[in-house]
Amino acid sequence: MSSIARRAAAPYAAPSFLTELLHARSPSGAESEAQAVFDRHVRPAADAYAKDALGNRLATLNLAGDPVLMLAGHMDELGLIITYVSKDGFLYFDTIGGHDRSVISGRRVVIATAHGPVKGVTGKRAVHLMDEEDRKKVPKIHEIWIDIGARSKADALARVDIGDTATYDQGFELLHGSVGVARAFDNKVGAYVVGETLIRLAGEKGRREKLAAKVVSVATAQEEIGVRGATTAAYAVNPHLALAVDVGHATDHPDCDHRRFGDTRLGGGPIICRGPNINPWVYTRLVGCAKKLKLPYQLEADPRPTGTDARAIQTGRGGVATGLVSIPLRYMHTPSELVDLEDVERCVKLFTAFALSLQKGEHGHW
Repeated sequence: MSSIARRAAAPYAAPSFLTELLHARSPSGAESEAQAVFDRHVRPAADAYAKDALGNRLATLNLAGDPVLMLAGHMDELGLIITYVSKDGFLYFDTIGGHDRSVISGRRVVIATAHGPVKGVTGKRAVHLMDEEDRKKVPKIHEIWIDIGARSKADALARVDIGDTATYDQGFELLHGSVGVARAFDNKVGAYVVGETLIRLAGEKGRREKLAAKVVSVATAQEEIGVRGATTAAYAVNPHLALAVDVGHATDHPDCDHRRFGDTRLGGGPIICRGPNINPWVYTRLVGCAKKLKLPYQLEADPRPTGTDARAIQTGRGGVATGLVSIPLRYMHTPSELVDLEDVERCVKLFTAFALSLQKGEHGHW
């Protein structure tokens, strides 16, 4: 393609369902904004739709189908929770999920309160006021605060309550072509993939008639603090088979030792996992579906229970034949995560093909 043709090409269009999820603020335990987006887009396509005490959203298609296939992607994200207000009106907090303390300071944040959003910034002592040893240290959580411009404790507490949650005030935008940046691709892309898969299975002519499986797409809650939503959802759904989708580390950047972390790349296609957390029958079927569709895919090996919903689902009830597919992502658990949206679309196509490939009685036993 010539440079003139490249300049004239239409800009990449991100799906509205996905962009709405990315803009939704949903720290673990406070997922209401993401729940509302999932409700709005997925409920109309489902034969049955439910919510539960953990905050999961469960959308079901083909109620009498066999086998039962559970698709799981978590909708929660990292956040902060207000724990203390000083006499001068500065807010102190603890972290929700696994933060890198070196990137917390100097960020704009939005606090979700009963009265609406309150904006603030994370502050710490300026570098000019530190001695040489202090400059080498990563600040501890209690050494960082949130400044909302309050003049006193009473002023702050008139706007913010203890237990309110905050997220970085950083939304989604396309960086170049189909590569986007957002604070919470982890794991709004997963919730999107499972919801969009069900929508496509329900809506495209001929697909529903070919579907033998009962498909339950679950937007899970509280993954970032211990795969809690997936644990209860796996018990409730009682699936024969399951696919979890999360983000995985793209290692195609400087300062990454491929001997330790493998070779997975942004734009290289979904990452299919192998290891003890993964049922070999499910793995083989996933790879077969990718090859049949001529979809690019990548492999990763994990020798232990993964840090995803897959580890909870695999051991649900009497055991579930579980697979894990990851979307390549750079800069995980920072306010600026990078994903190629073409990889997200490829994952939707892979999940749709896997669901359609299932025949009655295929339960993943080996």
